[in-house]
Amino acid sequence: MAGNPKITFIGAGSTVFMKNIIGDVLQRPALAGAKIALMDINSQRLEESAIVARKLALTLGASATVETFTDQRQALDGADFVVVAFQIGGYEPCTVTDFEVPKKYGLRQTIADTLGVGGIMRGLRTVPHLWKICEDMLAVCPEAIMLQYVNPMAINTWAIAEKYPTIKQVGLCHSVQGTAMELAKDLDIPFNEIRYRSAGINHMAFYLKFEHRQPDGSYRDLYPDLVRAYREGRAPKPGWNPRCPNKVRYEMLTRLGYFVTESSEHFAEYTPYFIKEGRDDLIEKFGIPLDEYPKRCIEQIARWKNQAEQYRSADKIEVAQSKEYASSIINSVWTGEPSVIYGNVRNNGCITSLPHNCAAEVPCLVDASGIQPTFIGDLPPQLTALIRTNINVQELTVQALMTENREHIYHAAMMDPHTAAELDLDQIWSLVDELLATHGTWLPEWARNDRKDQAA
Repeated sequence: MAGNPKITFIGAGSTVFMKNIIGDVLQRPALAGAKIALMDINSQRLEESAIVARKLALTLGASATVETFTDQRQALDGADFVVVAFQIGGYEPCTVTDFEVPKKYGLRQTIADTLGVGGIMRGLRTVPHLWKICEDMLAVCPEAIMLQYVNPMAINTWAIAEKYPTIKQVGLCHSVQGTAMELAKDLDIPFNEIRYRSAGINHMAFYLKFEHRQPDGSYRDLYPDLVRAYREGRAPKPGWNPRCPNKVRYEMLTRLGYFVTESSEHFAEYTPYFIKEGRDDLIEKFGIPLDEYPKRCIEQIARWKNQAEQYRSADKIEVAQSKEYASSIINSVWTGEPSVIYGNVRNNGCITSLPHNCAAEVPCLVDASGIQPTFIGDLPPQLTALIRTNINVQELTVQALMTENREHIYHAAMMDPHTAAELDLDQIWSLVDELLATHGTWLPEWARNDRKDQAA
């Protein structure tokens, strides 16, 4: 396309993430003159992000312009691409609530942003705000592509597709490419010699192929090597977080025959097998980091205080290419140069063993025609069966949002594998009631209404 794209960033107060995305964008020659519109409701964080974005452009010698907005529709006006990254309710009070209330019932979690009662509550808080972005996009930039980086990714993507089917959207996560890099490291193989193909749903996709290119150009299956390395204690190798040794996924590889793309700390709470009352032996054996996400939030808040001052005082801000897909998508759509990414989209038959309307994570071709998901077919039956247990929760949460029927919130919670393995029905109903009451106005009004009121 001619000219420079307008890229609107909703939730630009997430300065470190904004820095990664905008830094990636401005390193691409065709995008160096982009018009960057940063929007956030927190004026201080917005100002900090604008300083960072302008210093990035200066460092890279890019001619990009940066504007700030507190009004969402103004920021979106005329946008070609809309990047969304926010957390409704923040660490305090909402993340704390999502952990501390379930703990009173004996329900322990690790991350609580995707599935389980924490993921359900986050979906209820988040989707109405995403829908408002869709409304504004239809009014002022109906052809723009939404690049959505918000959790719970699958619930969000599904809910947007249900209510605003004409919005061009893709949910983006770095778990597929990030895990592939981890596995290459575990096997001491250069990442650029790895070939893989993954499919499923966000945070529960599996590598259907994971292979190493040989000197003669052929490819060798690496699954036997991964299993052998795990059984011999050579894998997983220590990662970036010593609290998270990543053993759960390797154990599931030996049971399912395939490796899942999201981390062990996430995966432990998507299944009923690892976090169990009275089974501290499992917690220790697999190194499961209970209450991990609140710990990360506290660490990130402390770290940001130092980073903000460093960014403010620095003349230039050096930036390396990140592993996020956003700049690749924007570049491919804008220039026509093709790329392949892993995106979350409405399934529409891409994975034939999963529901047609669920949010699937599949390889997508991106070029001037936009984001084009590729056909996968049936997944292995054991993978389909496990994924469906998570889809049940996602589907009922989306149904609750679409119909404004509070009963479906209870249904979603009772279908959650981890919750159902720990709590009886009365406990689940009481837990949901307490979570809804404690979150209060962070939730839509219909979700806050008493069940008796709805029945009347």
